[in-house]
Amino acid sequence: MASFSFGAGNAKKLARLPLYGIGRLVTLVTPRGGRWVFGCGAGIADGALAVWDAASERGIDAVWLTTTDDEAREAARRGIPNLPKMSARGFWATARARVAVVTHGFGDVNPYAVTGAFVAQLWHGIPLKRIGLDAPEMVRSAFLPGSAAVRRLIAWMYRRSAQRIGVIPAASHLVRGRLESAFGISDAHVAVTGEPRVDVLSRGSADERRRAARELVARAAGPVPDGRRLLLYAPTWRDGDPDPGVPSDDEWRDLIALLEEHDAQLVIRSHRLGEGDYAPPAATDRVSLLGADLLADVTPALPAFDALITDYSSLVYDAALVPLPALFLAPDVDDYAARRGFYGSYAEIAGEDVAATWGELLPEIARFLGQDEERDRRTRKAVALTSRMHAFHDGGNTRRVLDEILRRIGEAKP
Repeated sequence: MASFSFGAGNAKKLARLPLYGIGRLVTLVTPRGGRWVFGCGAGIADGALAVWDAASERGIDAVWLTTTDDEAREAARRGIPNLPKMSARGFWATARARVAVVTHGFGDVNPYAVTGAFVAQLWHGIPLKRIGLDAPEMVRSAFLPGSAAVRRLIAWMYRRSAQRIGVIPAASHLVRGRLESAFGISDAHVAVTGEPRVDVLSRGSADERRRAARELVARAAGPVPDGRRLLLYAPTWRDGDPDPGVPSDDEWRDLIALLEEHDAQLVIRSHRLGEGDYAPPAATDRVSLLGADLLADVTPALPAFDALITDYSSLVYDAALVPLPALFLAPDVDDYAARRGFYGSYAEIAGEDVAATWGELLPEIARFLGQDEERDRRTRKAVALTSRMHAFHDGGNTRRVLDEILRRIGEAKP
């Protein structure tokens, strides 16, 4: 069941305009100190956590701003100083901060006190579907949904707020252009450093990464028998609409039979903003769930899998770093392309003949699990995708981003 939509989110932002105004008045007269604040829409995770660890090693004074009690407990478990972001202390910490590090938006920290801080917007994946100002969905509002004036106002607010971004890292020059367009910012605000969030896919040996990832999946989703192949199914969010990728009862039965035949398991990672009702009609150990409530950041777990099944998720770019072969299930590709749109063509990533139903996808899964040449072919595609989208694959993205932040705020050391 969906928990967020742009329409509802934008309506709330409009209603809170007076609070943003009050916050701006406070930040105008409040001197900023040297402390950094961190926040992440996915929890204690993602690129923000990678940069936190690197900043902590360099002795940077910082605090993490949490949204929930669970986040606060996780931060405490990791030894991370933290404050509730929407409390008075969270507001004051943001208002006094020299740097704010976020992954989703200014709401990762206290949004009313960001103005005046140097904002490092790490973002949370290479966009495949259009985002920000490139996506018509971005300016929808539940308040006067048919009003062109309201949509223009929201677009203006988004573009104006994006000018506060001090730097946003890009995986490559190709991705750089997408970010400039989506955020309405100049190239001076984007640095091709690689993404901190994917460094974990480049550190250590492939065997070490796979072993650690399998242990991570087992802790979060339950034990996995030795030798069993794992398929990760990660559908994307549809802005409040129902997920059309949920199998029917007949499709469940055929899918489970196929998994049993090839000693494989499907691990389902629904988007954190819109969980689908992925419940097989009968109990089975061939299907398990790995939602954000079980594992905040799936990136470190990617080497555990043998293939990724997705529709329009940016996870396909992360998985290619493993390299993880991809299969595509896109039940609503024409509607999605018309409503949201893609960077480039969807066929460039998924191919010309994409499955629209599980019934169409099952033969592809069978070939993948049963034929070495099919696995090799899809792996080569993943390697080629990585070469196009990622300028770095050396585990040094986090260091480059932290160095870039320090350089831009005038604190770089020789």
